[in-house]
Amino acid sequence: MSWQVFQTKRFARTYKKLHDNIIGTVDSAIAEVALSPDIGEKKKGDLSDLWVYKFRCQGQLYLLGYTRDDGVKLVWLEALGPHENFYRDLKR
Repeated sequence: MSWQVFQTKRFARTYKKLHDNIIGTVDSAIAEVALSPDIGEKKKGDLSDLWVYKFRCQGQLYLLGYTRDDGVKLVWLEALGPHENFYRDLKR
């Protein structure tokens, strides 16, 4: 059973700027997270609420950051981007 997926404004801004050849891969990563949110890795410390799913697109590692609400089976897409400076930008 699939979870409901919503996106934050930060995620929507980043998604809108993606190239057409990357969007398909990102959409499939979102679909995998919607089917099984446990697929990601739970972070610790400052970002303890965040889960991160890592995937490759065109030879580069991308990270999909999301939070989840187990009570109502809801996933909030928080951030998306290449590994470089992903966590630094997310803490802001």
